[in-house]
Amino acid sequence: MTWMTLGYRTVHNTVARTAQNAVNRTSRRSFSAMLAAVLLTAATPFALHAQEKVVTVAAAADMEPVLQVFGPIFEKKTGIKLKVSFASSATLSQQIQNGSPADIFLSADFYFAEQLVASSLTETKSPIPYAKGVLVLWTSNGSRFKPLTIDNLSRKDLKSVAIANPDRAPYGRSAVIVLKRMKLWDNVAPHIVQAESVSQAGQFALSGNAELALMSQTVAMSPAYRNKGNFVLFPFSQYPEIIQSAVILKKGENREGAHALLNFILSPQVQQSLPKLGLQSVK
Repeated sequence: MTWMTLGYRTVHNTVARTAQNAVNRTSRRSFSAMLAAVLLTAATPFALHAQEKVVTVAAAADMEPVLQVFGPIFEKKTGIKLKVSFASSATLSQQIQNGSPADIFLSADFYFAEQLVASSLTETKSPIPYAKGVLVLWTSNGSRFKPLTIDNLSRKDLKSVAIANPDRAPYGRSAVIVLKRMKLWDNVAPHIVQAESVSQAGQFALSGNAELALMSQTVAMSPAYRNKGNFVLFPFSQYPEIIQSAVILKKGENREGAHALLNFILSPQVQQSLPKLGLQSVK
């Protein structure tokens, strides 16, 4: 073998190895790019799946204390996160009719849920009762009304009584009915401080902007109020049943999750615990 032949082979082999390394590098880059694309494609369904693990809830204001207790339990049990908006039932119903996104509407009565059914916005054919509301009279610990009784509403030195807007909040409507049936309306009406929702009516009394408040027992029994005042129940016979009802929204992005939440609320675990939170069971 001559030097030139050896040199040619050496040069040839070197060029071949260089070319092969370049090919390998190109292949590795191509493979990496392909792998990244595959991983990105594979991750997309999981990302979408994670996004679907959220239920958007439009809930009446009186449900805030209830969902504060049972919301975390539901989330831990199902892995579904709750995104909740609280307001008066009328406000939420109007927002949904105007296109506000929601998967489920938890109304404080049957009427506002039925409005959405009538507007063909719901998957459910009729509102589904999930609890019965309880109307109470509440005052703060520093109040001059001791002991607190319903008869305090007939006092001539009455100054201010908070109720939710009867046109927008079921508990406000029930407050007006009970005051009229118990012949207290004429005495109370001049002193009414009107709130947007039942929770705001409670806030007025809690802050001292009203002496008394007609509100839901759920608010009265919540941690924010429990040790800061006391309440008495109005006779159930003096106002129509407050049938709190739910509907699943037709355009909801997670109707399956919404059904899971409603089934959870209707489960024995929740229904049996409702009285401890100020509601009555529908089961």
